[in-house]
Formats: sequence, structure tokens, C-alpha cells
Amino acid sequence: MLSVIIPVYNEEKNIVPLCQDLLTVLESITLPFEVILIDDGSMDHSQKRLQEVAAWNPSFKIIRFRRNFGQTAAIMAGIEHSQGSIIIPMDSDRQNDPKDIPRLLEKLNEGYDVVSGWRKERKDNSLVRTLPSRIANRLISKISGVVLHDYGCTIKAYRRSVIHGVKLYGEMHRFIPIYAHWMGASVTELEVSHHAREFGLSKYGLNRIVKVILDLIVVRFLDRYFVKPIYLFGSFGLLALLLSFLSGGYALYLKFIENTSLISTPLPLASVMAFMIGIMAILLGLVAEMLVRTYFESQGRSAYLVQTTTNFSHPDDTSP
Repeated sequence: MLSVIIPVYNEEKNIVPLCQDLLTVLESITLPFEVILIDDGSMDHSQKRLQEVAAWNPSFKIIRFRRNFGQTAAIMAGIEHSQGSIIIPMDSDRQNDPKDIPRLLEKLNEGYDVVSGWRKERKDNSLVRTLPSRIANRLISKISGVVLHDYGCTIKAYRRSVIHGVKLYGEMHRFIPIYAHWMGASVTELEVSHHAREFGLSKYGLNRIVKVILDLIVVRFLDRYFVKPIYLFGSFGLLALLLSFLSGGYALYLKFIENTSLISTPLPLASVMAFMIGIMAILLGLVAEMLVRTYFESQGRSAYLVQTTTNFSHPDDTSP
């Protein structure tokens, strides 16, 4: 089954024409489908339009949030309530084209696990939207190691198996290809159509860049240090201790060799502060280690993922 997931926030004029176009495309393919529309606390008549759409066809399913939780939360809710083995999120503002869905499916059938849309010809304000997006995409690609031209494009295609169990927070829906890559998924991208917004106003501004950068720091931390946080905190702590000893040693050198009074230089204070910071960082790393172990053990999760096994008699044996 194919699950199309669409977050909705104040898009009353776009919902009906979007669903009409979507239904035409989905009925032309051979896969059974469902369309999950998540009302993310809309304050206009979006919910009324959604109920009208749900009355057309039972394949249109509606989730309504009590308030606005954001696009990432809406996509997460859609994934958790979906049943399809293939998941395609897309925007509700009609800037994504439903006609790209068959093309995404064809690309998946070439053997990929994730196909990310690339809005090569964007129809947005070049200064406010396009330029910051290009900078952010290059930064994300460089830091994550997963090179994509357009992380911000919502329309993508995923095999459920590669995003099963992924939890998303903040603005992290754009980083799903990175999570999938960590799980060993093959990721590619496909040029998709992008249309100018006809109704309503964009919900995104330049302030989103700050959120993306902070979320990227979290993603990088989870990639490198989630299982062993002591490596990050401990390294910082040891560096602080080294600076403490160096500054303290230099202060003593000035005192006994250059006859410089300790109160005439900030080095003793810097040495004490660096020492305290170093000890606190190491202790924080130890606390983080205990939290990681508690997390894995309480959730029954493992710190590794097995793809296949051979000649094992347990039920998980996936050998031919």
C-alpha cells in the first residue's frame, strides 16, 4: 500500500483542488493507497474542507491536532498512523505536484530506499527562500555526508522499513534521508516540479534558518556521539584540563622566573575556571553515559542493527 501524508495548516483554498488532483493521479496507479491529511491546528476553514474531502472517498483519512505543533510533528503523526509500505509526504500548498508521485515510485523500483525531491526550478522569492535554502543544503550535505540538493523539499518517497522507529522533533523532518542513510538505506534524488503558490501565504521565514542549524547540531551529535557521549564531553573536559594546567604552569613560570605577581595576571583565575569546567564536562559525560544505557535497556533496543543472519535457528533467521 502507498501512504501519502499531507500536513495542513490554514490552507482552506488549496485542500479541495489538491485532493482532486491527487485522487486523479493515485487512481491511475496500480497500488492501493491512502491519503492522510493532518490538520495542524488550522484557524481557518481547513477542517471543514478536510471533512468534505473525507466524504468523497474513505481513502482520505483526517487527523486533527488540538493546536499547532508544526510540520515535523504532523509528518510524524502521519507516519505513525499510516499502513503503507511506501510513504510519500508532500505539502498542502499545491507547490508540490501530485504528478511526480508515479515518477518517485519508478525511482524506488530501481532499487532505492529513499528518493528525495529536488526543486531545481523553484518558484519562490529568491532572496528570502531560495538563497538561504541553497546555503543550508550545502551546509547540511557537508556536515551529514549525505549530499542532496534540496533537503527542504517535502515531497519524498520512503520505504517504511528504513524509517521504522524513527522519532522526529523540532524541524527534523527534512533530515529523514540522513536517518535512513544511517540505517543503511540507499538514498537518491529526483528532479520534481515546483509551482508558485496560488492561494494563502507561506508559513516559513528567515527565522527558520536558526532552527535548522540547531537541529543540524543535534543530528550531528546523534550521528557521532549518541551511543558514546563521553567521547564528546570527555574530550572537551580533557581539553579544558589541559588548558588549566598550561595556564597554571605559565602563571607559576611568570611568578618564579619573571618575578611577576600572580594577582597581576588573569592566568590563575583562568586556570581554576578551566579546571572546574573540565571536571564538570567529564562528570556530565558520565551522566550522559548512564542515560544512554538506561535508554537502550528500558526500550529494549540494541546499539546495532542486523540486516540478515545465516544458519541460525531462531525466528529472525532471514537466510534463504
